[in-house]
Amino acid sequence: MPIIEVQGLSYSYPDSSAPAIANIDFRAEQGEFILVTGPSGCGKTTFCKCLNGLIPNSYGGSFEGRVSVEGLSTTQHPVYELAQRVGLVFQNPENELFCTSVEREVAFGLENLALPREELRFRVDEALSLVGISPLRDKSPEELSGGEQQKVAVAALLAMKPRVLVLDEPTANLDPVSASSVMDVLVKINKESGVTVILVEHRLEMAAPHADRCVVFDGGKIVLDGPPAEVLYSEAMEGLGIGVPKVVQVAKRLISEGKLGCRPLSSKELAEKIKGCRP
Repeated sequence: MPIIEVQGLSYSYPDSSAPAIANIDFRAEQGEFILVTGPSGCGKTTFCKCLNGLIPNSYGGSFEGRVSVEGLSTTQHPVYELAQRVGLVFQNPENELFCTSVEREVAFGLENLALPREELRFRVDEALSLVGISPLRDKSPEELSGGEQQKVAVAALLAMKPRVLVLDEPTANLDPVSASSVMDVLVKINKESGVTVILVEHRLEMAAPHADRCVVFDGGKIVLDGPPAEVLYSEAMEGLGIGVPKVVQVAKRLISEGKLGCRPLSSKELAEKIKGCRP
C-alpha cells in the first residue's frame, strides 16, 4: 500500500468559481524523494495542504475525491492526527517559529503529545543532531539565518516522527549556500531515516539529481510524472513556463549534435561526461 494515495482530487477555495486543483491522481511510496514543480499559481501549495488534511478541514471550500495517508482518509481524521504522519514545512520559517529557543521550538509539538520527559528529551536531541543544529539549541530562532531557521522548522517536524515530509518551496527565500545546506539535510533524512520527501521546488538543478520522481503541475493538474531525466528532458517542459535547468539546455544541444549520449542532471555530471568523451 502506498504511504500516500490521492484519487480524483479536486478542490475549490470558498467563494471561488474555478478549482485550484482538478482531478488529481497521485501515489507516493515509503522512502521516495519526489520533486514537485510547475509555474506559479498552478496548484502546488494547495496540493501540499491536502496531503495532511489542512484542506478541507481548516479551509472549507469544495472538496472532491479521496486523500489517504497510511490508509487514513484526510476527511475522516483530525489534522492533529494526520500531522503526526505528514509534516508540512512552508517557505517562510519565520511564520512557523515562535518559541524563545531552538530547543523549546523542537519540543513544542512533543509537549502537546504529553510524551514522557525522557522520550521528549531523546527525540529533541535526535532531531537536532540529524539536522545538524545541536550547537544552536539554546539560541533564539530570531537570531538565526534563514537557512538555520528552515532547519529548525524541519527538526521540529522530525521530532514528531512523521513518515512523510512535505516542503513547499523551502529554499525560496534563501541564498544559494543556505539553500544547498537545507537540501543536504533533506537528502540525509531521506536516505538515512527512510522518510518520504515531497519537495516543491523551482531550483531544479539543485533538487533533481536527488529525486526519484519529478511531478509537474500546470493549470491545477499533474501534466508530467516520471524520472527526472525523462521529465526535464521532455519536449512538454518547454512550453510550461518553468525554468528548465541550464545544464539540461546545454546537454540537449550536445545530444542533438551527437556529442553526448546521456542525460545529466547536474553541472558536475555534465562536466564529467564531456571530459570522458574527449580523445
